[in-house]
Amino acid sequence: MIIDSDLLKKEASGFGVELDSTALERFDVLAEMLIEKNKVMNLTSIIEPNDILVKHFLDSLSFFSAVAPGVGAKVIDVGTGAGFPGIAFLIARPDLTLTLLDSTKKKLAFIKEVLSELKLTAVTYHARAEEAGRNKEYRENYDFAVARAVSGMNELSEYCMPFVKIGGKFVAMKGPGAEEELGKAKQAIRLLGGTVREVKSFQLMDAGERNIIIIERLYPSPYKYPRPSAQIAKKPL
Repeated sequence: MIIDSDLLKKEASGFGVELDSTALERFDVLAEMLIEKNKVMNLTSIIEPNDILVKHFLDSLSFFSAVAPGVGAKVIDVGTGAGFPGIAFLIARPDLTLTLLDSTKKKLAFIKEVLSELKLTAVTYHARAEEAGRNKEYRENYDFAVARAVSGMNELSEYCMPFVKIGGKFVAMKGPGAEEELGKAKQAIRLLGGTVREVKSFQLMDAGERNIIIIERLYPSPYKYPRPSAQIAKKPL
């Protein structure tokens, strides 16, 4: 084992996630694959085993402390990068129907290797979020859209809300300053058909403040959203 499985199991339990021996083994294999692949490809700046455990695995699993997806719930990870939080969700909850969306083919190729090695099933989708959100196959099709990203909440909402079905939730996993971001994004969230249900704040072990913002979808988003990324960046809602 290259990660401290006892620590991972204990801390995950604090988020309401009980990891069995198969899940712990899969997390260990994933950590090893991340470290090895990162030697030849810039997947992540987080490459020490303990940092991977905390800042990728536990940070991802904190989602379940705020949200309880039903069996088989449809989840899309928007801008998954090296596979987080989506792959961590799937290891903990293999029953989830997961889509991993990213605009970088090389990262999705790595994710496919991981899924094959771990014997897990998910859809990988190569597209920009603003293009995917206008695709009828994916628009308003998910119980949860999740993003763990540095973009502001007004931009993230425009990218992610169109994926969520009525009654579903957009969940943004953010660091410090989330309340201030949210204050600037409330108009955008309303315009896109959503309402803020909860902001869960906590301290992540050795990694500082984290915030989970839960936005429920009440109405359809106007079809002109999401706009092209240049417009979103130039003139956020």
